[in-house]
Amino acid sequence: MIVLMAGLPGTGKSTLARELARLTDGAILSKDEIRAAIFTSAHTDYSLEQDDFVMEVMLDAARFLCRHSPNRAIFFDGRTFSRTYQIDRALAVADGIGQPWRIIDCICSETSARQRLEKADPSHPANNRSFELYLQVKARFEPINRSKTLIDTDLPLAQCVQQAFAALAAS
Repeated sequence: MIVLMAGLPGTGKSTLARELARLTDGAILSKDEIRAAIFTSAHTDYSLEQDDFVMEVMLDAARFLCRHSPNRAIFFDGRTFSRTYQIDRALAVADGIGQPWRIIDCICSETSARQRLEKADPSHPANNRSFELYLQVKARFEPINRSKTLIDTDLPLAQCVQQAFAALAAS
């Protein structure tokens, strides 16, 4: 199963993805970590072109993982999926390899996102994470018009995980 973790920066996508992957023995493909592995900081520009390139690497990795472990959940993390074409591309690959897919759309209050981003771990591989980025992405976020599960990450993590499990189990 391919699981897209959608949502603005600071909405808890990574926290929820890590917990879901831990509990399901799933794999996380993190755009931020893969970008950091491919590009040195001097060559990291956070451009849409670079984001799309890294996403293609993630999609190739998902193809490989699904071939070898077709029942393993693959969580795509680190991309907001703020544009329709980004979702369409990932779901086309999922469909092409015969994998079911789910979209988990993480939301939280603006206050929570700001607090999370302001106290973010300085060792996080994405150095551009900030409340200003949150506002920029929010301004251009395209509605997700596909089947999705909306999870309010202001709720306790255990409750968010329970909601996500229900979405993953749905057929």
